[in-house]
Amino acid sequence: MILPRRLCLSALLLALLGWGPAALPVPPKPSTPSGTVHAVRDRYTKREVLIPMRDGVRLFTAIYTPKDPGRLYPILLQRTPYSLWPYGEEAYPDLLGPSARFQAEGFIFVYQDVRGRMMSEGDFVNMRPQRAVSGAPVDESTDAYDTIAWLLEHTQGHNGKVGQWGISYPGFYAAVAALSGHPALKAVSPQAPIVDWFQGDDFHRNGALWLPHAFNFMVNFGKPRPGPTRDFPQVLDHGTSDGYAWFLRLGSTGATRRYTKDVAFWNELLEHPTYDAFWQARNLRPQLKDLRPAVLTVGGWFDAENLFGALQVFKTVARQSPATDNRLVMGPWFHGGWERSRGDHLGPVQFGADHSDWFQSQVLLPFFLHHLKGAKAPDLAKATVFETGTNRWHTLEAWPPKQAKDAKLYLHPAGHLSFTPPSPEGGADSFISEPSKPVPFIEQIAIGMPKEYMTADQRFAGRRPDVLVFQTEPLKEDLTLAGPLRPELFVATTGTDADWVVKLVDVYPDDFRNPDFVEGGLPWDKTPNPMGGYQQLVRGEVMRGKFRDSLSAPAPFTPGQPTRVAWAMNDIFHTFKKGHRVMVQLQSTWFPLMDRNPQVFMDINKAEATDYRSATHTVFHDAARPSGIGVGVITR
Repeated sequence: MILPRRLCLSALLLALLGWGPAALPVPPKPSTPSGTVHAVRDRYTKREVLIPMRDGVRLFTAIYTPKDPGRLYPILLQRTPYSLWPYGEEAYPDLLGPSARFQAEGFIFVYQDVRGRMMSEGDFVNMRPQRAVSGAPVDESTDAYDTIAWLLEHTQGHNGKVGQWGISYPGFYAAVAALSGHPALKAVSPQAPIVDWFQGDDFHRNGALWLPHAFNFMVNFGKPRPGPTRDFPQVLDHGTSDGYAWFLRLGSTGATRRYTKDVAFWNELLEHPTYDAFWQARNLRPQLKDLRPAVLTVGGWFDAENLFGALQVFKTVARQSPATDNRLVMGPWFHGGWERSRGDHLGPVQFGADHSDWFQSQVLLPFFLHHLKGAKAPDLAKATVFETGTNRWHTLEAWPPKQAKDAKLYLHPAGHLSFTPPSPEGGADSFISEPSKPVPFIEQIAIGMPKEYMTADQRFAGRRPDVLVFQTEPLKEDLTLAGPLRPELFVATTGTDADWVVKLVDVYPDDFRNPDFVEGGLPWDKTPNPMGGYQQLVRGEVMRGKFRDSLSAPAPFTPGQPTRVAWAMNDIFHTFKKGHRVMVQLQSTWFPLMDRNPQVFMDINKAEATDYRSATHTVFHDAARPSGIGVGVITR
């Protein structure tokens, strides 16, 4: 859940995300000299208003209008639950809009605290269900409609056109605004939007709870608000930066309740352990149809929070609203990295250029200029997608790319991995999964979910006995994979439930030296060859075993009985270079990134410390049970 860039350097707000006392500040996006408080104040007039909604609730809104009465400007709106800080008509931020280029170009920038948050009136509902689902008289789309209607009537100097953008939760509000139907809303850009909090965004992955991210965020963000306020809640002090130890000491997922007695949504989360009506009502995908505004969805391949949402919004709009001008951008970014970093690296993995500046200047700004100011239509493809591994952009007529051919990487005995199906005799591999000593998700010490885990070196995990490792021989030529990954595992367990974590890893040659690597005094710089033998995580996901057939109707495993577990992971666009290896790691714990499974069929959120039991898990790989991962291969 990302905060506005104006707040990212606040240690208090970093703690909302569980980045903890040892967290480093998020690097601000490099800006031009116009990105200063002085420049904003000199060029823009600010006013603060309470905009009435159709039910009488008033939403606190800040409006920044260019000091140029001779011109008409479009309105660029962001609705946020994170505060439109700074408050006060004499207080100005250091930057308006998605980048300094937008500020220099000139828009009427509008920021609004959503219903029930910060200075707005009313009651806040997390991912408020749409009226079509809840039957309520208002929802976020009606609030967007009413806001736009009021702005058009009460704001001078506009040209009658409105756009909306936002990252993460504000990305959700941008997507919902597209449902409003207001004719003046011409373009929206949902960026890393939330779309489904149970299947794939933020708080769950296929039913498994993303523990530190969800808890650390909600224990702070979810505190009750007695009334409109400019103040943020006091954040939880964990007393340590070691999240692995802190969450393990809790003893169970349900033990988090001792910290969340007044956090309604966290308690609701624990009370709804399956994909029931509570979560289904918060699935935005069924509503994304017949959209009028142009849609530019933006995401990052290394977004630890809302990669799922970005891909799903684009694909769903393409399927359910085919007449909509619908486009996708996927770059080499962490969550919101296109606005908060250069986009040239994540950890020691280098991407070779300032991709964020290119995106802001050549994609996002031209998109809004065309739809809001009538500028020439930019030459934007249906999908503008970055290929990791080779570090180059592609313009494609569809995503996933039509030229990707289905193939499968099969598991073989002795840790081998290849496109050849296993032999009839094949074999199987087993390991003991011990919940009291789960596999860490990252080697570094962190209280939350460091963004670097999405490209982190996996050697520490592959050396454990409870992680199965399969890899190809060194590749004789480049191998490009594009689209979703489709694990199909044939497994058995001595328990009645089990998690199945699949990680796709790019193994660098031992003598690899990255020509783009720049010494910078970071921990990985201390070795002469920091990337030699590096095992880069390309994609990792989990299927909570009891949800293998249905997220709504969990079913136990029969101990010892071979069972098929298959699902779709998030997409990739990655080239494994010649000389690299393709690796697959399989495991059943990934802590504390996801909560521990007792390995007993039950409501995990009600488990006691004594319910967690060790189990032996087996993965088969023979002709009758050919475990592997389906992939899309692009041949060049």
